[in-house]
Order: sequence, then structure tokens, then C-alpha cells
Amino acid sequence: MSSYASLAAWYDALTGDVPYEAFADFYEAEFAQSGGEFRLLLDYCCGTGTLTAEMARRGYEMIGTDASVDMLMQAQEKCASLSCPPLFLNQRAEEMDLYGTVDAAICSLDGMNYLPPEVLPELFRRLHLFVRPGGLVIYDVKEPEWFRSLDGQIFLDEKEDVFCLWRADYREENRCISYGMDLFERRGRLWKRSGEEHLEYAHEPAELQRLMEQAGFRDFSLHRDGPQHAEGRLFITAVRGE
Repeated sequence: MSSYASLAAWYDALTGDVPYEAFADFYEAEFAQSGGEFRLLLDYCCGTGTLTAEMARRGYEMIGTDASVDMLMQAQEKCASLSCPPLFLNQRAEEMDLYGTVDAAICSLDGMNYLPPEVLPELFRRLHLFVRPGGLVIYDVKEPEWFRSLDGQIFLDEKEDVFCLWRADYREENRCISYGMDLFERRGRLWKRSGEEHLEYAHEPAELQRLMEQAGFRDFSLHRDGPQHAEGRLFITAVRGE
């Protein structure tokens, strides 16, 4: 069962409570504090592109990358009517290959948690390659303690034509959490059932800092007061060194 195959078409409906504008406000505040010009941005692990579209509406030139073709199809459709639509690329984060440098790279809503620890050194190496000197990398991760608190819990998200049932299982030995997910979609008088498994990894902020500094980033900052901080979400900002 692959992640975001069946879920892609329903992702936006099931995540309607996400404060995307607050995320965008947070990024812009970091840009203003850093100084310099921020016009061309990379949104990696962009999913269905809601935040990509929000930043594009605010006047930024956007590149969005994601490993899921299904999610990118939703993003492409969503952004087609924008005056300056983003460029979307089907790329794994640790395999990103851009045409030049960007002023900043952002990643939101657990995108970093989907990446296993072994690919992070290569991801940060590529971010250092494609973010301009003095540019920013900003992303969020869930606190490891938050993942542990979800172990064994069962959740239900329901809309008129779809409901999603999922169970969280935390694996301490691998420091990862598995979400077994059942999706039920209304098809006329019938319901179609499909299943997916999502795997996220608990990344310690100290280890992320070590890897980023090793890759050439500086001024590593940890924010515990960003959007959705009450849900265990941390924001990390770092500057691309010379």
C-alpha cells in the first residue's frame, strides 16, 4: 500500500483545518528578519500545493517538488489559474535537482518527518547546493514526544462523501510511527474501500542541527511558538553559509 495514492484526491477535504495562511505569515516574518531579497522559493515535499499556491498569490515565484505524482496532479490543477503558476517537479527530496539557486527552501506539515534518517545528509547537501548563499531553509518537524503520545490511538476523519480511519503505532526501536489507514469513498449507493500505510520518523532537533551544520548551514534556530505548536510542531530555520 503506497502513501498518498488513494488519499491524494481527498487530502484537502480532510485537512481543511490547517492554517496555511499562518504558515505563510511565519515564513514571511523569517524572511523579513533575515533581510535581503526573497522572491524565488522552493517548496519541497509540497503535497497538493496549497501552501505553494498561497505563497504564489503573495507574489513569490514558486517551485514545488514532491515524490507523489498523485499529489502533484492535485497541486497542478489547483494552481493552474494563478497568474504566475508554480513549476512542479516530481522529485524525491533527497534527489532534488533544480535549474539554479533559490532564495529560500520551505517544507511544511510533516514533510521532513516522512524522510528516513539515512537520507537527511544528502538532502541537506542538496539544499546547500540549491539555496543561494545567505538564503534560508525553513521547515517543521513533530517533536519525538508527540509521536510517542500517539501510540495505539485510533482516529477518524469524516466528510460527506469520504471517511478515513487510521491507527498510530510507534516503534521505539526504529524511532518511527506507522499510520495504518483505511479510506472509504462514496460511489453512488456503494462505498469503495482502499488502504494506505504512512511511515514517519522522529527526528531529534540536536541531530538535525548537527547534520545541517555539517552540510554548511549556520545560525540554526528552533521555534516552539509557530503555527500548530500546541500539536507538537517545531519550526527550524537555518542560513545557507558561504
